[in-house]
Amino acid sequence: MGSCIICGVDVDGGGRICESHQEDVAFDFRGNSPNQLVPSRFYRGVVDGYAEFGVFIDLAPGVTGLLHRSELDRRLDSLDWEPGDDVFVQVKGVRDNGNIDLAWSIRQADREFRGVLVQDGDTEHLPEEIDGEDGSDGDAADRDEPAETESKEADSAASDASESEPADADDAGETSEATDAGAETSEAAASDAVSDGVDDDSQSDDGDDSQSDDDAGAESDDLEDERERVEIGTLSEAIGESIRIDGEVVGVRQTGGPTVFEIGDETGVVDVAAFVEPGVRAHPNVEVGDAVRIDGDVESHRGDVQVESEALVLLDGDEAEAVRRRLAEALTDEARPDGLQPLAGDEAVAELADGLLDAAEALRRAVLESRPIVVRHPATADGYVAGAAVERAVLPLIREEHAKSDAEYHYFTRRPLEDPVYDMDAATNDATRMLQDRDRHDEKLPLFLLVGTGSTVESADGIDLLSVYGVDAVVVDAEVADAETREAVDTLVSPEIDGVDANLSTGALVASLASAVNDEVRADLRHLPAVSYWDDAPDRYVDLARDAGYDAERVAELREAIALEAYYQSYQDKRELVTDLLFDDGGNLAAHVSEQFREKLETEVHTATENVVTEAVDGVEFALLDTDGYTHRYDFPPTPLLLDDLHRRNANGEAYATVGIGTDELYLRTTADVSVRDVAERASELAPAADVATAGLREGKIEFLSGERDAVEDAIVAAVADAF
Repeated sequence: MGSCIICGVDVDGGGRICESHQEDVAFDFRGNSPNQLVPSRFYRGVVDGYAEFGVFIDLAPGVTGLLHRSELDRRLDSLDWEPGDDVFVQVKGVRDNGNIDLAWSIRQADREFRGVLVQDGDTEHLPEEIDGEDGSDGDAADRDEPAETESKEADSAASDASESEPADADDAGETSEATDAGAETSEAAASDAVSDGVDDDSQSDDGDDSQSDDDAGAESDDLEDERERVEIGTLSEAIGESIRIDGEVVGVRQTGGPTVFEIGDETGVVDVAAFVEPGVRAHPNVEVGDAVRIDGDVESHRGDVQVESEALVLLDGDEAEAVRRRLAEALTDEARPDGLQPLAGDEAVAELADGLLDAAEALRRAVLESRPIVVRHPATADGYVAGAAVERAVLPLIREEHAKSDAEYHYFTRRPLEDPVYDMDAATNDATRMLQDRDRHDEKLPLFLLVGTGSTVESADGIDLLSVYGVDAVVVDAEVADAETREAVDTLVSPEIDGVDANLSTGALVASLASAVNDEVRADLRHLPAVSYWDDAPDRYVDLARDAGYDAERVAELREAIALEAYYQSYQDKRELVTDLLFDDGGNLAAHVSEQFREKLETEVHTATENVVTEAVDGVEFALLDTDGYTHRYDFPPTPLLLDDLHRRNANGEAYATVGIGTDELYLRTTADVSVRDVAERASELAPAADVATAGLREGKIEFLSGERDAVEDAIVAAVADAF
């Protein structure tokens, strides 16, 4: 029976790691069969090569797994791995055919794990226990002697830390030296642990007391007074230099090696690595929102700028106030746009300038405060255009603010909604994610931007859930907002507020908002308003798109391609695909997808037209379609889009209504300005046992009990006829 190298408990079968610490250790696999791999363990591998769908990783000769691109926390083409590079991956599972599914590992160095083991088939050893092998970095005979520390505390910390595995001294910006167990601290790291005032759990019991949490990192005498403060935004030009920065802690995350503090000042944000021992929280008294001063060395870590901390002190009193005042003044100056210049000079948008500037300021402020932004929009062409416009404007600001190359994936998320209602299902999903990110990763609660949704009473419950946690919400909708929503959100931009009555799409409105957020991308946005209109786009936007190089045919292709892709995997943002379609496509991609759109739509329209039942009631002509019986409910096009097309093609005169009725829901389209809510209320009176209610105002959706379907159909027809 063996014992766990981390906690010392007995392990059955002669293993060296207990069940609770399986994911804390990196394994070198020396086996010859995929079936010997243990799911959930992390393994060292070698990059074999790239495919369109992921990266192949060799875990041992003849044992190769696939790290699928869906498992990455960044774009596949942004990986800086080269064939032959050593990397760490997690084994998700081994299929019956021997294929190995791999997952991404945020830890990419020995020292970021709490130990290293060799898995030789079904047995496990420490590297130095294998006869006839040098153990690589784990061979004690080949390693440098540990540097002598300057204090008893550092000696004790280094001694206890030696239970961990070999460290890669070039990785993660840390200051430790590789030793026979891989985690013994170097002279610099050990002395930092003392001078920084870090509470050291690994000290021996010889009577030496570590500093308390209240005193940890609080002595400014540990800093070199002659250093002058530099701005974080200039650190990319100071690689290899020793610097001092003052700023605010905007995030803290604990790796298997150092503690990484995200520090922001008025010019940007940078990661600062502070090391005590592997996996131990450095400076436990320093939290998000604290003002700090750091002396350290600027390094390039996997292409990102990072500061290796020599000393970190917690500022208070006048010094802390000076930092916060400087940041607040810079934030106010930078967050508020100079003004709004509506695309194509749209006067309807200009009437909403104050609200749009408030929304733009909220977005820019969130970027500057390192607060994540979550954009919610309907999974429609108009919704995707609006979401993509904001994305195009915000991502460059995030890249400029954060030195970390993948920051745009952490600080900006776009989550489409299958229905244009921000209901409890969507809000619960968002609340769960944001609370997990707060508790697990010390992230700030996000700013929510709801475009084309959130402005009607059907979204009230979802917005109320966010408000319980004090989350800021901004709603931008080109349609008239319900009066009840005006007080429920922090910023509401809607034509009703200023009495604007115009042909305005959400995509057009948000494109002007995006240009106020980041004027440098204004030229990229000029064609988006025209794409957002399904038909009858205003001439000003058609002309603007043409000036940008998008004629009417090209605009139609983009609209149709986005509509098709919005339907498939509707809950995913498809960031790269949407970017390729709307901004980076030379023409072939959109044309190809648009052709599929037209073929699928024409087939469905033909089938539906053959099965439409027409009738006239009180001078109103009705086209009734049984969507359960005569549409493919789980394939493109979705029912709302199909009914839109049927209605556009067949509506004749001012008294025409198209009704698509399914098992327990229906969609209504009319040529007159008929209130869907009024129709639902009247139908509820006529069919009181059917529980008729408005489910989606924007898409004309009404729900009812399936057992009362026939009664509801008659009631809807009567209610619509009365409304005309």
